[in-house]
Amino acid sequence: MLVDSPPEQRAETAPAPPTRRAIRAFGLLVAVLVLVLVALASIAIGAKGLSMGQVWHGLFQDTGTYGDVVVDERLSRTALGLLAGAALGLSGAVLQALTRNPLADPGLLGINAGASAAVVTAITYLGVTSLSGYVWFAFLGAAAVGALVWFLGGSRGATPVRLALAGTAISAALYGYLQAVMITDQAALGKMRFWTVGSLSSATDSTITQVLPFFVAGTVLALGLARPLNAVAMGDDTARALGADLNRTRALSMLAATVLCGAATAACGPIAFVGLMVPHAVRSFTGPDLRWILPYATVLSPVLLLGADVVGRVVARPAELQVGIITALVGGPVFIFLVRRRRTAQL
Repeated sequence: MLVDSPPEQRAETAPAPPTRRAIRAFGLLVAVLVLVLVALASIAIGAKGLSMGQVWHGLFQDTGTYGDVVVDERLSRTALGLLAGAALGLSGAVLQALTRNPLADPGLLGINAGASAAVVTAITYLGVTSLSGYVWFAFLGAAAVGALVWFLGGSRGATPVRLALAGTAISAALYGYLQAVMITDQAALGKMRFWTVGSLSSATDSTITQVLPFFVAGTVLALGLARPLNAVAMGDDTARALGADLNRTRALSMLAATVLCGAATAACGPIAFVGLMVPHAVRSFTGPDLRWILPYATVLSPVLLLGADVVGRVVARPAELQVGIITALVGGPVFIFLVRRRRTAQL
């Protein structure tokens, strides 16, 4: 005769439900697998149609035509997309936490505008024509604007509102300068038209090598700020009570965002909405904990960027649409949806 065990014993032997931490960890693993698949698609699919056999041959056996297309073009393009996507997503997540604004993105603090203005200046007045020259001027412009925003925002007394206002004002001034220069100088307009759209198609090993140290340094710094930014997100008084150094955290956050976004903009041109959409979407299933938001944004932002790049190669064959155009087409409606949903939630 079978005797049913008492409820206490059944409760002890029943399998425990998965914890939230385990679910998040599993989701991050799935995100990594999706990233791998999208990266493989980026290598396999392009404006020039190649079979999987030809792609394999170009990767591992051929140094001729297939090798030129797959290795020299698509592999470098994919690598830059991985780095730039992760940088844009991380910088967006850091800035959203810093400003306590879930609709913030790297453009909010004028970093994109600073990079663009520096490149326009280099082309128009200094005669710079090479991509390697663009990289350094763009990065210096982003860094200069980041420092200026920090200074105008109050430096050690900076607040999220002051930083956002300073960034908005500087962006408006710099974009006015950009338009004035490009309208009055047709040569500069022709050279800048391609770069200002935002593209991965000019990726080279040299470009990746030049910006890689900045990507690595910015990523390490941003990921290390997860705990103090969690405290800052709860408000200044709570953060101080928890022992967080607000000035130090804000300064390092500005530095991390400037390095990451500046390097991405320098290598690819200004690419909009990636730093806005991905961290905002990630927050909906990770919650507000930046220890999870930052890793998820690091993994999923390249998924969006590379996916948009693949779409741009396919929809206009044998030509292609630049990735900045695709992200803008997707990001505009998404931004409107997010604003309307946030407004509805506040009513």
